[in-house]
Amino acid sequence: MKRERILLEYDSFDNENQLPEESRELLQKAVDSLERAYSPYSRFQVAASVRLANGEIICGTNQENAAYPSGLCAERTAVFYAGSAFPGIAMEEIVVVARKEGGSELLPACPCGGCRQVMQEAESRQQHPIRLIFRQEKTGFIRLDSVSQSLPFRFDPASLA
Repeated sequence: MKRERILLEYDSFDNENQLPEESRELLQKAVDSLERAYSPYSRFQVAASVRLANGEIICGTNQENAAYPSGLCAERTAVFYAGSAFPGIAMEEIVVVARKEGGSELLPACPCGGCRQVMQEAESRQQHPIRLIFRQEKTGFIRLDSVSQSLPFRFDPASLA
């Protein structure tokens, strides 16, 4: 047996004001989208905004359903819409935010494994890294240089060969 180690490097920001201006704009678009979340069961609103290489910003929110597996996370809503509406245009950055319904405070919200898988495949397909920003603590943010950093052991098209 051999023990291996995975090293993860990321940027940490104490608050949103430390984020680069372009990222703060994307963050604000996501925050503005939170009202469109449909979360009557969890009361946990999530929004994701995606900046495309052509300057377009796509926003998505979580969409719940009484048949729980039929809902969709904000990240997948945004990524799938971007891929459908702007095929072939690279995604450059994704910001994810969350809050309790009726609240104003942003809460920590790391993308789930399914969303990481979808974002990683989008990144692999476009052959260009996608930066990922999400809240890590009540005041701080994490920025990964590539969504693939968030899923070191992933299932990808090569896995099907």
